[in-house]
Amino acid sequence: MPLRTLETWPHGAIMLDAEHTRFALWAPDAFFVSVELEDGQSLPLLPQADGWFVINTRCPAGTRYRYNIDGELEVPDPASRAQAGDIHLHSVVVDPLAYRWQHSTWLGRPWNEAVIYELHVGALGGFSDVEKHLARLVELGVTAIELMPLAQFPGDRNWGYDGVLPYAPQSSYGTPEQLKHLIDTAHGHGLAVILDVVYNHFGPDGNYLHRYAKGFFREDKHTPWGAAIDFRRREVRDFFIENALMWLLEYRFDGLRLDAVHAIESPDFLQELAQRVREQTDPARHVWLTLENEHNQASLLQEGFDAQWNDDGHNALHVLLTGETDAYYADYADNPTEQLARCLSQGFVFQGHVTRHGTPRGEPSGHLPPSAFVLFLQNHDQIGNRAFGERLHQLTSPEALKAATALLLLSPMIPLMFMGDEFAAEEPFLFFTSHHGELAELVREGRRNEFAAFSAFTDPHKREQIPDPNARQTFEASRPKLTATRQSVMQGLYHQLLRLRHKHIIPHLPGTVALGAEVLAEGAVTARWQLGNGSQLRIDLNLSDKPVVHSPQADASLLFEHPPQSAGLLDQGTLAPYCALVSLTAAAPMLPLDGERQ
Repeated sequence: MPLRTLETWPHGAIMLDAEHTRFALWAPDAFFVSVELEDGQSLPLLPQADGWFVINTRCPAGTRYRYNIDGELEVPDPASRAQAGDIHLHSVVVDPLAYRWQHSTWLGRPWNEAVIYELHVGALGGFSDVEKHLARLVELGVTAIELMPLAQFPGDRNWGYDGVLPYAPQSSYGTPEQLKHLIDTAHGHGLAVILDVVYNHFGPDGNYLHRYAKGFFREDKHTPWGAAIDFRRREVRDFFIENALMWLLEYRFDGLRLDAVHAIESPDFLQELAQRVREQTDPARHVWLTLENEHNQASLLQEGFDAQWNDDGHNALHVLLTGETDAYYADYADNPTEQLARCLSQGFVFQGHVTRHGTPRGEPSGHLPPSAFVLFLQNHDQIGNRAFGERLHQLTSPEALKAATALLLLSPMIPLMFMGDEFAAEEPFLFFTSHHGELAELVREGRRNEFAAFSAFTDPHKREQIPDPNARQTFEASRPKLTATRQSVMQGLYHQLLRLRHKHIIPHLPGTVALGAEVLAEGAVTARWQLGNGSQLRIDLNLSDKPVVHSPQADASLLFEHPPQSAGLLDQGTLAPYCALVSLTAAAPMLPLDGERQ
């Protein structure tokens, strides 16, 4: 499939020089399109082949504009690079070269060094306020921050998955230049920056495409958010691929995380996106492409994508830690320990295995390296999709959580944490939006009805207690207090474990292969990997409250133990309750490792 035909233009307002801009709108269902400038000028766009309307005109950066469709409706540019406020207001012409980069030689970090910290920009106060956290995250051992979606959404607060203008950074967070300054500053700290992008749907408010470009959608295919996007259309593919390239080339993001790609009906779109990203970014740069994909398509992880969020691993661990088996956790209710062992040795739990719905899910993944999987104990979904946004430390034993954290941060999978994990933050992370009117009511009631399948909320009166997503207090309650002076036991544990990861695991992660995992008892497993330098990493984990019979490994050097003195018990053949032991066995004679104990 050609990358671009002669009849296809880059979407949106593209500056040609300091004084001139090309406006291009794909509007195959419109008869007439004009660009309406805020100073009162109305400029008819010239119709082109295949539904395009285009004009080159004198128009500098900062100009505010909207499109007029058939003299009936004024709309923002669907490829707006910035908005002068909310989604229904004027779009703004942006000069992509205006920002002066301070760290222009930054080439990113190799994937094996990834230690990812997911955050919500709005909850931390905007682009400028996120910068205040960068130094302490580097000190903690984080190497990358991942920003939840930034595409312009309705109102001033939202998770970001209701975005309708994918090219425009959310105006309530700051300007495009402030976003670039955040990325530039992160690079100065040695931090990579990942952006979560949503290419599977548009939000419900502010999407005018159905009026003048129905070809964006397939009425014969539907997703949970409405008609599926029609990636069979060249113009539609280019709209999203050009968006990915904008973030990577103009904003210098170091990677993208593609949300819910299982809702994209054309898998070859993902392959083309990865191909074009690899072709059009400097081969010297480290550019990370990761996926969220319920279909567990291991094949995509060999076609240009670096890794997938491993929901399977999270879900098995969550059941073991909390005992919760409602809704999607039901798939992990019967054999969570066996499933965890499969995850540690092969990546995915579901590799064609049958789900609770009686359908097979997933593809074999045991041939993939452990670094093809992003492991986490919490993320925005797993906290925020709870009715009251509780964090994991509020749901399980603190000692079990410490053991699981050792697995997270010292396994060869790529670790991801959510903002506040490092402090065991008490603040919840709730689902929040800023919709109004009928849509606000629909979202509020829809949110509460989602929990009807959970045993704790079968009573409609209890569901009424679930916070209203549109209430400002719901958002304010979700803003964690993360300061450099805040200290906690969990913070010390994160710092210790990440120091060990940087010293003993990250340098040898390339070439790592799993050597297998074994179920020791309910809630207890042992897993081994051969690192790239030939040494063997072993993790013995017991998330239960009962001791387990197990044997020590000869000639292993202890890296970490929790609880204290639990390694001595293992020498006697017992794996203690709520225990994590991490050890290395050298491939050849080497200096003893400096064991570190909690």
